Amino acid sequence: MEHALRAALIEWLRTAPAPLNALNMVEEEAPLRAAPPWLGIAASASADWSTKDRAGREIRLALELRTRGDDPAADGALVTALDRRVEDLPRQQPEFAIASTFFLRARAERRANNRRSMLLEYRFRCLANQSRSP
Repeated sequence: MEHALRAALIEWLRTAPAPLNALNMVEEEAPLRAAPPWLGIAASASADWSTKDRAGREIRLALELRTRGDDPAADGALVTALDRRVEDLPRQQPEFAIASTFFLRARAERRANNRRSMLLEYRFRCLANQSRSP
């Protein structure tokens, strides 16, 4: 379920409207070569969240947004749009259903050459679409 969620989220973010469509790249991990701004999945982990009749996972996922600029407030609209888009990921997916999406934390840092990095972490609770066999 973790891999299916990662794939669904990346595809959902790639098709986002402005201002997210200004991202040079949206990838499952940090791109080897891409000019900022870009977005990638920094890490994910999952734990069991099953019920008696359905397999389930609690998936924690961190998105890394890399930008460049002097003004720390300049990325506000981009981060707000990203957060909204993640929250709006369709609940029903081909392999699973998202029971809940929850923002956990964010971290921002300035790096050399006016590069900025934002890490946004979310928790998704997902259940398989099919019941377990008896």
